[in-house]
Amino acid sequence: MQKLAREDLMSLEQYAVERPRLRSEVIAHKQLRNVQVGPNMTWCFEDRTTIRYQVLEMLRAERIFESAGIQGELDAYNPLIPGGSNWKVTLLLEFPDAEARHVALSKLIGVEDRCWVRVSEMERVFAIADEDLERENADKTSAVHFLRFELSPSMIEAVKNGAHLSVGVEHPNYRHSVSPLPSPVRDALSLDLD
Repeated sequence: MQKLAREDLMSLEQYAVERPRLRSEVIAHKQLRNVQVGPNMTWCFEDRTTIRYQVLEMLRAERIFESAGIQGELDAYNPLIPGGSNWKVTLLLEFPDAEARHVALSKLIGVEDRCWVRVSEMERVFAIADEDLERENADKTSAVHFLRFELSPSMIEAVKNGAHLSVGVEHPNYRHSVSPLPSPVRDALSLDLD
C-alpha cells in the first residue's frame, strides 16, 4: 500500500471545508476495520484512508502548516500503513473508570505480545508490537499499542480467496477471540494485502 505524501493532504483551509464530509466517510470506513476483542479491547486495522485522516486531524489540531512539521507527521504516521504482506493495528485498551484502568493496566503487562490473527486453520500469527518505542514499564502497560501482523504468501492467498479469519488475545488476565470475523470485515482487510 502506497505511503502518504504531501500531495495527498489538504491545506488547513481546505480541510476545514471538507472535514465534515471526510469525517462521515472515515467513520463509515472504520466500521469495517474496527474489531472489539472482549469487553475492553478494540483493534483498529489501519490503512491509507485511516492514516490520512489521522494526519489531517493532527495537522489541524496542532495548526501545522510548515513543510518540516507536515513531513514530521507523515514520517510518524506512514509506518502505520500496511505494507502489502501485513496488517497494522492500533490496539486500544478501554476502561472508562480511571482507577479501574490503572488496576487493569497493571495486570495486562505484555498483552500486546499475546495478540494473534489466524487464517483458516493455519498457524496463529502473533503480533510484532510497539516497534516505534516501548509502551510499558514494570508497573503497567499502555492503553495504546501499535501491532504488526506479518502473513505468509499462503495466508495472503487464502484471505484473498475468502478463508475465515480469526483474531484474539491469549494473556493470562485477558483471553478473548472473535472467530470468524464477519465476511465484510474480512473482505475489507483483504484489500490491504497485495
